Amino acid sequence: MQWVFFDFNGTILDDVDLCLELLNDILIKQGSKTLTKEEYKNVFCFPVKKYYELAGVDLKKDSFEDLSQWFIAEYQPASYRCCLFPNLVSTVLELKNRGIKVAVLSASQIDNLIDQLKQFKIYDLFDAVLGLDNIHATSKIEVGKKFIEDNNIDSKEVLFVGDTNHDKEVADAIGAQAVLFSGGHQSLEVLKKEKTPIIADIKKILKFI
Repeated sequence: MQWVFFDFNGTILDDVDLCLELLNDILIKQGSKTLTKEEYKNVFCFPVKKYYELAGVDLKKDSFEDLSQWFIAEYQPASYRCCLFPNLVSTVLELKNRGIKVAVLSASQIDNLIDQLKQFKIYDLFDAVLGLDNIHATSKIEVGKKFIEDNNIDSKEVLFVGDTNHDKEVADAIGAQAVLFSGGHQSLEVLKKEKTPIIADIKKILKFI
């Protein structure tokens, strides 16, 4: 492997409880039933608009655009109180010691993503930080493709580590290998449907290098 791409939310940053809390705030405001963590991890998916609908959010009461604005305003400052997943930093350092380049590839808006990486003092660990130009958390496929093409990277030499079935879709679309982390936003049962290697500890990606 020449590169390892990491998803951010639910792979680098453990923000699952925060995202569940904010989802339930929306549901309570709309007078709907809240979700347990297990239920959340079984319905979470991309695009986020679809996940909201599966979770019971009424997009006629509140538009997706308005909810996106509200979510980011609440999420961004609160995310600074979240934690990085165990062994993330040591694993990234080990990859770099082996001469492997490391990138973040996220569906987050790029400025917010950079702000979070700097807040957790890990921005300088990465050789590239790739995010979207909007806050709607759509797909990061085109961002990943463009980076690979612009830098003449052999996609077969890229390992993509994420926590959702969308991350497997991204890996497939950019021609990379995928490993899925079970500690993030989707349940193990959902991830198993992808027939892709699954790890419970970030450091386990080293065996795929």
